[in-house]
Amino acid sequence: MPKYIIKGGKRLEGTVRISGSKNASLPIIAASVLNGGKTTLYNVPNIHDTQMMFEILRELGCKVEKKNKKIIIDSSKINKFGIPEDLMHQMRSSVILAGSLLGKYKKAMFSYPGGCDIGARPIDLHLKGFEQLGINIEKQYGQIKCTAEKIVGKQINLDFPSVGATENLILASVLAEGTTVIINAAREPEIVDLQNFLIKMGAKIKGAGSNQIEIVGVQQLKDVSYNIMPDRIEAGTFLCLAAIVGGNITLDEVNPNDITPVIAKLEEAGCKLEVRKNKIHISSNKKLKPLEIKTMPYPGFPTDMQSIFVAILTIAKGTSIMIETIFENRYKYTQELIKMGAKITVEGRSAIIKGTRKLYGASVNATDLRGGAALVIAGLSAKGKTVIENIDYILRGYEDFDKKLRSIGADISLIDS
Repeated sequence: MPKYIIKGGKRLEGTVRISGSKNASLPIIAASVLNGGKTTLYNVPNIHDTQMMFEILRELGCKVEKKNKKIIIDSSKINKFGIPEDLMHQMRSSVILAGSLLGKYKKAMFSYPGGCDIGARPIDLHLKGFEQLGINIEKQYGQIKCTAEKIVGKQINLDFPSVGATENLILASVLAEGTTVIINAAREPEIVDLQNFLIKMGAKIKGAGSNQIEIVGVQQLKDVSYNIMPDRIEAGTFLCLAAIVGGNITLDEVNPNDITPVIAKLEEAGCKLEVRKNKIHISSNKKLKPLEIKTMPYPGFPTDMQSIFVAILTIAKGTSIMIETIFENRYKYTQELIKMGAKITVEGRSAIIKGTRKLYGASVNATDLRGGAALVIAGLSAKGKTVIENIDYILRGYEDFDKKLRSIGADISLIDS
């Protein structure tokens, strides 16, 4: 199993290019099914989750090839409509293929998805929305079979602005009859990116980025080339790295508008940030102020940044409070930070972080993707050596994480043992 070995205390300086977005790539890769032809994608991050999506597409009958820095997907010969159970269990985002298969072929079969254990993430909203579009759903022995004679647009009111449900309903609706309106839609930038991709493919969609999205069904879609947006969570991660270790880091190929809450909280903590069109420069003296943060659906503070901010607040001068409103089981990683000297008390959905002067290297385990990134951040700040096991979680979402860190002065090694 691969692991990271980190020797902390190094000051970080330099420029980091932010990779393409994991959370935008996955639904866009799934959407390549809809045109029944060729899709060329640029800026797709080379991470475990995107590779898994490509493997699923190949299982369905697609041809996927990588040429230089572009991915070419040919979906003209799809002959299967079931997402393999073993692959479904490895990656929750694979459920997004259901919307594309239904939109194009009116049938999809899949099991309940897996992924990081950060709390209950039911797909009830996806299935409820599918039923409102006229899709028949059968559940048997953990398998879900969806079929439809035709998909007819309708107004769908989501009980919660779920990103996955919003994306799945968009994908199922682009080739439907009539107009679909999604009320209380998720507003994340990745949904705007999916809309922009589908519009380039020939779909008629408007409203992404607001809480109401309208999709007018079209009869067919065309071949398309598209450049994936930058990863806002990777950008936030590197900003927090600079905050906790001190240093001067410039992020390149980033959209600052996508991480406004993150920038605001880092400034509140005492960091200095210069924001330009597609660059952010951060400098920190490591003397961080405590914060109070509450995660919220976009445009609020992102749940994916929760663990990463908790990591930097472990050395803030004073007591910080983090309230997690999205996932109820997202504090598992705090037990690993406590091994490094952090003073964290979890009470339900709240974490109380009492800043300590210093963290110390230890052997710890990544418990999920973002919790694992939090341990890397803590390890880079800690005195001595930190060994992080179970980093497969981290490799799911960060492209060349250790290489990028070494390029700005970090002492980190990936050991594949």
